[in-house]
Amino acid sequence: MGTATGIGNLLVLAILIATAMADSAAVHIVYTEQPHGEEPEAFHIRTLSAVLGSEEAAKDALLYSYKSAASGFSAKLTPSQVAQLSKQPGVLQIVPSRRLQLHGGPNMDE
Repeated sequence: MGTATGIGNLLVLAILIATAMADSAAVHIVYTEQPHGEEPEAFHIRTLSAVLGSEEAAKDALLYSYKSAASGFSAKLTPSQVAQLSKQPGVLQIVPSRRLQLHGGPNMDE
């Protein structure tokens, strides 16, 4: 019986870890349409507020507003928040943020 109890406890622990990982927030880049008649950051906060429930929560999650080369923002979002946000008006695409590492030294011929 001790082995069965141990396996049962491990199974419960695995389920709890999987659930926590599914709900954990990760940084995503959210590409949006250019807002018309509204400052980009205000549009980003308003769009994010619709999913997160408040302007304060949106400001806490917002990491950066892109305003020049592209319109969008980066924010910490859970998978369910990504799904909800992708349905918001003006949201074009949401992608996970990735950190790329360059290879080679200062002189790329080396």
